Amino acid sequence: MEGTKKKAFYTDKAAFTGGPYSQAIIHEGLIYVSGQIALDPETNAPVLGTIEEQSALALENLKIILEEAGSSMDKLIRVNVYLASIDDYPKFNEVYENFFTTDLPARTCLAVSGIPLGAKVEIDAIAFI
Repeated sequence: MEGTKKKAFYTDKAAFTGGPYSQAIIHEGLIYVSGQIALDPETNAPVLGTIEEQSALALENLKIILEEAGSSMDKLIRVNVYLASIDDYPKFNEVYENFFTTDLPARTCLAVSGIPLGAKVEIDAIAFI
């Protein structure tokens, strides 16, 4: 069935490391966005600022991918957040809540032992189109 085929999605408006993965996969009306870290969308270089700066940039990259695919932050169903330090949880939340205007998606937030390229936060998500 054609409706069950997955489709890789890329946009050059959001950051991408060029690694062996898709920026997102679209499948049956859903978009699965790969983990986003604080990468400059113009240079694809890491931006190693404060947790607030990194969170805002990772969320902005997520937002761009969603919007370019025909979705939005308000269509997010599930978000997974990985923090290099759980001590950054309150500061991350302050930035995170500013990206939404309607009901917040379901979310998991974990501290992990390492995030690629020295990032302090990585965010992946699922939304409907």
